[in-house]
Amino acid sequence: MSAPSSSPQTTSTQTTSAPANPRSRVILASLIGTTIEFYDFYVYATAAVLVFPHLFFPAGDETTALLQSFAVFGAAMVARPIGAVIFGHLGDKHGRKATLVGALLTMGIATFMIGLLPTYLMVGWLAPLLLVILRIAQGFALGGEWSGAALVATENAPKGKRAWYGTFPQLGAPIGFIIANGLFLIIAAALPSDDPSMPSEAFLEWGWRIPFLFSVVMVIVGLWVRLRLVESTAFSTASAAGRLTKLPLATVFQKHWRQLVLGTFFMLATYVLFYLMTTFSLSYGRSPVSPESPTVQPGLGYSYNTFVLMLIAGVVFFGIFTLVSGPLADKWGRRKTLIWVTLGIIAFGLLWVPLLGAGTVGVMAWLVIGFSLMGLTFGPMGALLPELFPTNVRYTGSGISYNVSSILGAAVAPFIAVALWSAGDGSPFWVGIYLAAMAVLTLIALILSKETKDVDIDA
Repeated sequence: MSAPSSSPQTTSTQTTSAPANPRSRVILASLIGTTIEFYDFYVYATAAVLVFPHLFFPAGDETTALLQSFAVFGAAMVARPIGAVIFGHLGDKHGRKATLVGALLTMGIATFMIGLLPTYLMVGWLAPLLLVILRIAQGFALGGEWSGAALVATENAPKGKRAWYGTFPQLGAPIGFIIANGLFLIIAAALPSDDPSMPSEAFLEWGWRIPFLFSVVMVIVGLWVRLRLVESTAFSTASAAGRLTKLPLATVFQKHWRQLVLGTFFMLATYVLFYLMTTFSLSYGRSPVSPESPTVQPGLGYSYNTFVLMLIAGVVFFGIFTLVSGPLADKWGRRKTLIWVTLGIIAFGLLWVPLLGAGTVGVMAWLVIGFSLMGLTFGPMGALLPELFPTNVRYTGSGISYNVSSILGAAVAPFIAVALWSAGDGSPFWVGIYLAAMAVLTLIALILSKETKDVDIDA
């Protein structure tokens, strides 16, 4: 099957010439960068639930404070398309390597500085303002990171294994989650609280800062790996042939708008599932079964340590099925694989209440199923979105699709979920329906699309 009709790419056999980078370096460079970026993002996501409502927003209604914290969380998603445009322009004009180094440095500096911020009690509204600014910087950086890492993997992949190579930048998400939450878990265990629903005083005073400050070590390692990369054959060939465009953004909107729209909706169910299973679930899992305050919604009643351990166990399946998805997408095609997975996400959204109402076994099954579906839907995106666009606008096009979807999905998902949780008087029923509805939109986009696994990545 061919690429979408509005793309100038043609179906052909991928070049058999050797990639400019050794395979081990390609895998490591695409994996370690996204691991660091997602680590930084998850550190904030965990703190948005655990710490920031208490330290960066005025005391009062706990649900309102949580929603404010999630609003700041969502601010980064708005910045991500801007980062995709800026970094995409640089990546399509000047190459992938330098652009990826810039994205990694931006994320690392922003995350480190969050760990140094004063709280609301210290400086008043200046504290949440600074938090918003640094959160936006995080989103700006991630907007340029993912597409560059995906291009490093797919543009250097051997014939017939592009989706498999494309899963390695995707694998950074579960690994980053495990490192970030594992570190928070260790700190929480070292600074125990008498109230399982609240962090300890020492944790709120200084312990929460450690994961943010630790990111500087990971960034140094990531920079060392990235600086050893050379440009991919696809970009070098396009540059030598004079096929680069002066304004990648204008070109991608004029000639490839259909792919932009389809790519955005391809990612929608993935993003909603992603942030419901990570950010919202941490709020729902820790909330008391019968809260004393009317401003707190009832939840599962687990302690922070217990639920994070359950989350980490679920995320292991996220990683496993991310890797499983690559060979499946290479064998059966991206479109067919994702259609079946998206149908599974719709069914999963309709089963939230019976699963979450079945005790610890049901909750664990909910986590395993949700994260397994997350791996199966997220993995093929590392190849699918870059395959929608030709080399001269690939960084820009795949980045915009990936990150605009973050606004429609990830930016509002935790916020909508909390509102639906409240509207359901503590029941997650409407949250599951919301997930199923977003998956229906993704399913429609997939049905309207064409298969891309045989497009020429060097075109």
